[in-house]
Amino acid sequence: MSDKLAKVIAYHEATKHHYHAYAPGPGMLDWATQPDPFRRYAGAVLLHLDKYLSVDGPSYEQALIEGRVGPAALTRETVSRLLYDSMALSAWKQAGGNRWALRVNPSSGNLHPTEAYVISGPVAGLLDVPAVCHYAPKLHALEVRARFAIGTWRDLVAGLPPQTVIIGLSSIYWREAWKYGARAFRYCQHDAGHAIAAIGFAAAALGWKATLLDDPGDAAIADMLGLPRGHEPEAERPECLLAVYSQVHTCDTRVLPHAAMTAMAGNEWHGTPNVLSPSHRPWPIIDEAGAATRKPDTVIPYIVSASPEPVEPASIDSSTLLRRLIHQRRSAVAMDGHTGLLATGFYSMLSRCLPGMKRFPFNALPWPPVVHLLLFVHRVQDVPPGLYLLVRDPAQANDLREKFDKGFEWVRPDGCPEDLPLYRLAGGDCRKLAESVSCHQEIAADGVFAVAMLAGFERPLKAYGPWFYRRLYWECGAIGQLLYLEAEAYGIQATGIGCFFDNPVHELLGLKDRSYQSLYHFTVGGAVIDTRLTTLPPYPDPAPAQRT
Repeated sequence: MSDKLAKVIAYHEATKHHYHAYAPGPGMLDWATQPDPFRRYAGAVLLHLDKYLSVDGPSYEQALIEGRVGPAALTRETVSRLLYDSMALSAWKQAGGNRWALRVNPSSGNLHPTEAYVISGPVAGLLDVPAVCHYAPKLHALEVRARFAIGTWRDLVAGLPPQTVIIGLSSIYWREAWKYGARAFRYCQHDAGHAIAAIGFAAAALGWKATLLDDPGDAAIADMLGLPRGHEPEAERPECLLAVYSQVHTCDTRVLPHAAMTAMAGNEWHGTPNVLSPSHRPWPIIDEAGAATRKPDTVIPYIVSASPEPVEPASIDSSTLLRRLIHQRRSAVAMDGHTGLLATGFYSMLSRCLPGMKRFPFNALPWPPVVHLLLFVHRVQDVPPGLYLLVRDPAQANDLREKFDKGFEWVRPDGCPEDLPLYRLAGGDCRKLAESVSCHQEIAADGVFAVAMLAGFERPLKAYGPWFYRRLYWECGAIGQLLYLEAEAYGIQATGIGCFFDNPVHELLGLKDRSYQSLYHFTVGGAVIDTRLTTLPPYPDPAPAQRT
């Protein structure tokens, strides 16, 4: 085992919650050092983007399969729309004298460690020359960090489809560590996965798609985005680059030319990042995990099964618009304990969770699926309560059977679609079990069903490298973002659960090693709405911005 892989596993073990002890955290919150949720670059030129009064565009069902939405041209409006539907504010909430923003992309604790950047060639009405811009969600605007030569841009995207825009994501670990301590590195990776999927869904509404450019290393990404080096507590760490382009084209490479990336590193950068907190508590364990999971420049020959696309799930009302679901999405804070769901809706949700080369959001991820869904089913009509498993890659079914407790049933539920690899492991009321393993949180018992996302662990880390640890969480976050929209489409809500007891979940399944690990919990159900809160629009002036 390599030294870096040993450090990744040591971090993972050290940040597990147990019934007898939680992972190291800050204890009491220091409200005086709460991080500013909005990064700004003082002195950078600001380009205001268009805002939108109404929700329009394709139906949810239509947009989630490639090729069904006509592609829009790359314009100021469509760049504005891409960011408005993925990384912008969705509302403000107010209670008494307190006011806080909600965003289209969810985040653990609403702390938002994920920052977004746009690398683009000229766009009429927006950019006269190629530029690297930071996205400022509070203003729905771009901060121009650097302008560079058209020749460099052409070299950079020479292997990418026409009219490609590149979106870069970074994480500020301190924003999560302030509240969650050592476990914050995990949550930052969840949030990056949610953001990847959010960008994919926003692209789908435009007839575009997002593809993860997974070969550039972290150092190259940091250079391209103009991220400062070092270990300062508020540093932004590079996560990934996404190519966004029309669905009528294919992306034949995930490699960017080395010479062009090197040229980008020489850009003249503008703007000074704001200070997020007056003081900080260090978390060396997070710095160690970040260093151990840094990705080098590599060309990874991911081998994805050529299995046929999953059969389409049950149809959803065509009047259900993708953008409406995107902007109305909320993270539930409590479930009502009685709302249920028809079996057809349940099976449809699970069908959409299956990976597919042309299915959003999983068409952005180049590796074969590694995450499966352990389901605690509570209130699904005609589906008996119990513990179930959705095997997202049938090729791994035998290995899961071999690793799991031999007493499980592995029975296909009555009425389950033939193409849905769902198995009942054990029947019976599992509400208290779901609550117990999810840090005793009632929300895991009071919904329609709860989920533990079970990822292949040691095998992919050894096959690809320690840097793949972050991508395990990205896949979990992408699944979570889909479940959010699926819940909204059926008139209910969902929320991620980052606090759970890791090893008790593994013991429940009879796992004796680290072949699989539970990385993220989720719950779906009828939300309890807090009527004490006032909802305000995301932007004071929703009219289209002045051209600047």
